[in-house]
Amino acid sequence: MEQKPSLDVVLLAISSLYNNPDTSEKERASHWLEDLQKSVHAWTIADELLHLKRDLESCYFAAQTMRTKIQQCFYELPVDAHVSLRDSLLDHISQINEHTDTVIVTQLCVALADLVLQMPNWTQPLYDLINKFSQTNVWPLLEILTVLPEELEGRSVRLGENRRTEILDNLKLCSPTVNEFLKHCCNSFGDDLNGNIQGNIKIIRCFTSWVTVNAISLDSLVDNVIITRVFEVLNQKFDGQKLQPVTGSLHDSATDCVCTILRCLEDNNNHQQVLEMLLFNKVLTLEVPYHLSVANEDQEKSMNYCRIFTELGESFLNRIISNSNRDQQHFTIKVLDLILMCVGHHDYEVAEITFNLWFLLSEELYQRHDYNCTDAFKPYVERLITALCRHSQMEPDHEGLLESGDDFKEFRMKVFELIKDVVFIVGGSNCFRQMFLNLQVPGVTWDASEASLFVMQAVAKSILTDENDIVPKVVEAILNLPENTHVAVKYTSILLLGELCEWIERHPATLDLVLNFLVCCLSQPRIGGASATALQNICAACNDHMPRHIPVLLQLLGQIDTLAIANSAIIGLLKGVTAIVSCMPHNDIPATLRELCLLQTNPLCELMKQNAPTGRGMKTDPVMWLDRLSSIFRNLYVPLAEGETNPCKSTALEVWPVLSHVMEKYQGDVRIMERCCRSIRFMLRCVSQQLSELLQPLISQLVQIYNTHQHSCFLYVGSILVDEYAVDPNCIAGLLEMLKALINPTFNLLQQENGLRNHPDTVDDFFRLCARLLQRAPMEFLQCTALPLILQCSLLACSLDHKEANMSVMKFFNDLISSGHTGKQHPDYDKRKAMIQSILNEYGQQLITNLIHACVFYLHSYMLSEMADVFVELLQLDHEVTSKWLTTALDSLPKQGHGGIVTATPDQLQAIYISITRSDTSKSVTYALKDLTRLYR
Repeated sequence: MEQKPSLDVVLLAISSLYNNPDTSEKERASHWLEDLQKSVHAWTIADELLHLKRDLESCYFAAQTMRTKIQQCFYELPVDAHVSLRDSLLDHISQINEHTDTVIVTQLCVALADLVLQMPNWTQPLYDLINKFSQTNVWPLLEILTVLPEELEGRSVRLGENRRTEILDNLKLCSPTVNEFLKHCCNSFGDDLNGNIQGNIKIIRCFTSWVTVNAISLDSLVDNVIITRVFEVLNQKFDGQKLQPVTGSLHDSATDCVCTILRCLEDNNNHQQVLEMLLFNKVLTLEVPYHLSVANEDQEKSMNYCRIFTELGESFLNRIISNSNRDQQHFTIKVLDLILMCVGHHDYEVAEITFNLWFLLSEELYQRHDYNCTDAFKPYVERLITALCRHSQMEPDHEGLLESGDDFKEFRMKVFELIKDVVFIVGGSNCFRQMFLNLQVPGVTWDASEASLFVMQAVAKSILTDENDIVPKVVEAILNLPENTHVAVKYTSILLLGELCEWIERHPATLDLVLNFLVCCLSQPRIGGASATALQNICAACNDHMPRHIPVLLQLLGQIDTLAIANSAIIGLLKGVTAIVSCMPHNDIPATLRELCLLQTNPLCELMKQNAPTGRGMKTDPVMWLDRLSSIFRNLYVPLAEGETNPCKSTALEVWPVLSHVMEKYQGDVRIMERCCRSIRFMLRCVSQQLSELLQPLISQLVQIYNTHQHSCFLYVGSILVDEYAVDPNCIAGLLEMLKALINPTFNLLQQENGLRNHPDTVDDFFRLCARLLQRAPMEFLQCTALPLILQCSLLACSLDHKEANMSVMKFFNDLISSGHTGKQHPDYDKRKAMIQSILNEYGQQLITNLIHACVFYLHSYMLSEMADVFVELLQLDHEVTSKWLTTALDSLPKQGHGGIVTATPDQLQAIYISITRSDTSKSVTYALKDLTRLYR
């Protein structure tokens, strides 16, 4: 947008966006306004709209535009315009009154906060704001004071560590004044909590925000009036026998405040003992209000109290564990009683809040491996499992099974994982026994029985396999379930049988009975999928006993599509059957494997003959059969003696023409191509170098289709071929020709506008292919005529912020540099080293500079460890030259940001330089790179 539009045009576009019933006009207006916001004219347009105050929509658009521009485009303004922008914002905020929309107030206050962060020549912003607004505009002042620490911590603006530290120091310096201001606000609003709800919420939110960033120190909290106010909110008041509850949003704010302080205590390693005890005792007083919230069916408040108790428990957890054993317990263990009280709440959503604490407890106890300490927590975990069992009960009138995506089903899966995690504390056999006793209670309902079986399923693999008391009775009871048993009880019982697979493996006498039972259940509505899952587990665990059942299983797989079983369960069953095939005598494998594969390839061939439309998830979907084929080859593992022919080879050669036909027929469908390549990948891995006769036809077909359809999965198959066949010197030339043939279409794709960013999978798979060639045939790859193009592309891809793609690029560089100083005993070492030196002489400085700039400006911090590997390799290859390149790269970084904000001082950059050049591990270089990025973010 080159010319500034008139206000009338902007107002018309805003009106069209919000009010025009024509969706195409709305969309046009939206795109036009987005372009306006990106332009430099947005600054003045937003300011003019705010002064105009035409309507709510235009004011909101203007305020939101102002915030966005300050956050993302502050560099567009010349420094001498900063003061006028500040004064204009202050003027807009000074006109806020009780009628101003809250959203507009928030946008303007965030805009001003972001301006404070980026305007170093505003030396005393907080004092100025408090002096200007504390008597006249308390509402926006509280909002500004709230969002300023939030913006500082949220990192929506790239400030750099130096400026953040400067701002935080300024906040700490002003904290006494802010505390006094908040105290004054508290006194002004009085003790009637419901008298000025919004005022109290704003005070508490503001205080919480400052505590979060440690601007208000923990030392000053003991006698703080806000803490007193917060616990007044949480301790609901009585008027005789009549409850006078505070409003929910005020209660939420008070809860957030207490939880924040408790987290700060934990982060501070609980060194504030006076504050700790104050909070501990005050939180204990919340037990009565919690019971009141339950009695009044106020679930939101019950959840808030549960959050506080759980946060207190997490804060004190290490101390509780360190000072508790079977003979004595630390007094703070009382908090576990409060948490279990919440777990006992009638609604499972309250119990779910506590789950993280129990995971932390189990992890810590498992790491300590101290039985004396673990015993202290047995009673608590027993109560937890009992409560979870009750929460896992379905509604008594529920018919059928829980549906996928159902919230309660999701909760039960979390319960399942939690019980598996904590059961070692009480012992799997003990828990299993207790659940079995629950089943024996006279008059036990179906829903209670199903919940107990569900818990037994979770702990089944924790039972000793020589247990001969309870498990045989459970297995017998399941095998003899009456016909009229509720379907959910049958479903869970069948899954329990599958989880008992290790016990069944040690008790083979039960195997035939269990298999017959599960095969019968396969054909029954709604429980067939559970039967398939249980069969998969038993096939995998009992494969030594299973080969004699292969004919029945193959017959079963031939008919399985006539049953109502999900494809995922069928794939699981194929996985189990394949595990059995792997254990068969080698002479018996070809015929069995062929029959297993024909069950998948015959329908595929029929589909291609019929030209049937490919309906997703249906039998006419080639992906369904390809996924099954992948499952077979993926889970086949046949150990071979040296020189022995792989018994899977004949079947693979028979399957290949079918896969080749699939590639030809569906070459334009990326989804089918990805699944087909997956099948080829697992087939190649299964048979390995013994499929060399497929190498030429497969490469030819890949290259031919890739020239038309640049599916990245073809590159991935290419890397598998290199991995498997580059060990054979006779195959290397063909593989390099494949690379050359794939380069042109790949680079044509990546050289498009935003090509690297728009095609990260292609980057990932292409550089994986290059790295594999480097590993398997370094000399041949280094002599490849396309290498300069590959290197130029890899240098551009350094800044690609896609994790997998960037990892592959870094792995390529890593292997490239490594090949210059490893394998010294190899006869081609000197020549290889000289070639790498020549490459780095040309590209080394650019590589280091690109890596440094990528770290600072483009990549997430979790992506830096792979870059650190490259630095370590470069330093090992040539420490002196790499150090010089690093000096130049660091010098190229800006030392100041917009407005004169100091980003990195020479001393700080020198410290980074020393840290990197003196490091000999990737971990230490990663820390140094993270230190560098913090200076610019």
